[in-house]
Amino acid sequence: MFSLDTDNPKLTERFEDALVYAAQLHSRQTRKGTDVPYVSHLLAVTALVLQDGGDEDQAIAALLHDAVEDQGGRETLAEIRQRYGDRVASIVESCTDAYELPKPPWQERQENYLAQLPEATQDAKRDSLADKLHNARSILRDLRQEGPVVWSRFKGGREGTLWYYRSLVEIFRATGSDYMVEELDRVVTAIEGLA
Repeated sequence: MFSLDTDNPKLTERFEDALVYAAQLHSRQTRKGTDVPYVSHLLAVTALVLQDGGDEDQAIAALLHDAVEDQGGRETLAEIRQRYGDRVASIVESCTDAYELPKPPWQERQENYLAQLPEATQDAKRDSLADKLHNARSILRDLRQEGPVVWSRFKGGREGTLWYYRSLVEIFRATGSDYMVEELDRVVTAIEGLA
């Protein structure tokens, strides 16, 4: 069932603008090692955020969570701040692990990201958790369909990727457990079982 409240929309023209902006920013990008349009990931993360009770700012940040590191660095962050405000920009910034290309070494970026995650705002944690959950689900699906060749897509390889996702589960659980944390744990456990 759904209800239509035209006097009080949950998502406004700002969200529509961000949806188009995200699609344009990532229009030539595909998911790592696939032909799947990158926007599929952004839409999935946004859906998880909204299903978890996220508001419009969190949904917009979910659409744009990879824009800075993949599509323009600090200039893109400044544009996001100008277009959608400080709160959205702050969430996106918290989800960003690099501002320049080439990116710093993978291990260093992941360690830095994990170190700052416990202190992140609840807004940023929700978007980060949705991002990591969708990524983990994608890894699990690909492992089931393609087997161990999937690990070659990741700079951390099998061991580094497993370490990173188990570390994420532990950090998210320590900062409060909910459906998405438990789901991330189930998916990571399934990945570990196939690895």
